[in-house]
Amino acid sequence: MKKNRIKALINLLDDPDTLVFETVEKELLKENHTIIPALEKKWENSYDETCQERIENLIQNLQFKKTRTLLKEWITTEEQDLLEGFLAVDRFQYPDINQMVIFQKVEKIKNTVWLELNDSLTLLEKITILNHFLFNIHGFSINHKNIHSPQNCYLNQLLDTKRGNPVSLSLFYTILARKLGLPAYFVDFPKNPLIAIVHRDLAKRVHGKNTLSDVLFYINPSNKGSIASRKEVGYHLKKNNYSPQERFAEPQPDSLFLQRLLESLQYSFQEVGFSEKKDRVHELLKLFAKR
Repeated sequence: MKKNRIKALINLLDDPDTLVFETVEKELLKENHTIIPALEKKWENSYDETCQERIENLIQNLQFKKTRTLLKEWITTEEQDLLEGFLAVDRFQYPDINQMVIFQKVEKIKNTVWLELNDSLTLLEKITILNHFLFNIHGFSINHKNIHSPQNCYLNQLLDTKRGNPVSLSLFYTILARKLGLPAYFVDFPKNPLIAIVHRDLAKRVHGKNTLSDVLFYINPSNKGSIASRKEVGYHLKKNNYSPQERFAEPQPDSLFLQRLLESLQYSFQEVGFSEKKDRVHELLKLFAKR
C-alpha cells in the first residue's frame, strides 16, 4: 500500500498546479533516501524541465536528510569511529560514495607503514616512520595553492589528490596512527590542529611523576609531521595569551575534531561563494550544539 502511495505521489510531480506540488513535496520529504531510485526513474522518463528540476531538488534534500541522520547517529554513539565520521562528512558532497573503496585505500596506506614497525621501537621512532611514509613516500601535504577549496575537506579527495587542509590532514593522520596502535588524539591548537601522543606511564617517566598531563609530545601534520615538545607548545600559548592552556594543549573529544572539519567546510563554501551549501553545513553543525 505504501509503495503504491509513493508511486502515486511521484507521478504527481509534473502537475502544473503549484499547490499540488507543494503538498506532494511535503509528503515525499517525510520519506527517506530509499525512494531516490523511484525518483530517478521518474526523472529519466520525464521531458518536463520543471518536473526534472523538482525531482533534482527532492533528491538533494533526501540525500542531505540521510547525511544528517548518519552524522547525528555518529555524534550520539559512545565509541565513535573517526573514519566513519569522516565519511559521513564526505556524503554531504558525495552521497553515493563507495565506502569499501575508501576503506581499502586507507588500509593499503596503513599496511605500508605497519610493515616497518616492530615492538622494539619507541613511540617517537614509530611516529618518525609514519611521517616518512605519509609525507615523503605517499606525498600528502597541505593544498597551499587552493587552501579554501571545499574539496580539501573530503576524505575521498584527500586520498585521490594527496592534498587537504590542516583539519582534514590531521584527521587522516589520527586515523592512520590509531590503526597502527599509536595513542593519537586531537588537540584544538589555535588556527592549526595538533595531534598529541598520549601515554600516562611514559609521561610520568619523562616529565616527572608529578606531571598533570599524559601528553608525551605533539605532532603537526600541517608541517610534515614535525614534532613539538610540551614546553614548546606551552610557550607558544603563553606568548599569545591563550588561556586556559589546558583547553588548547590537552586532547579533546573526537566529536570536536569532526566539528572543526565541518566549520572548515562551511568557511570554504563561504569563501568560494556557495551560500546555499554553507547554510546546509551550518545545519549539520547545529547537531553538535544539541549534544
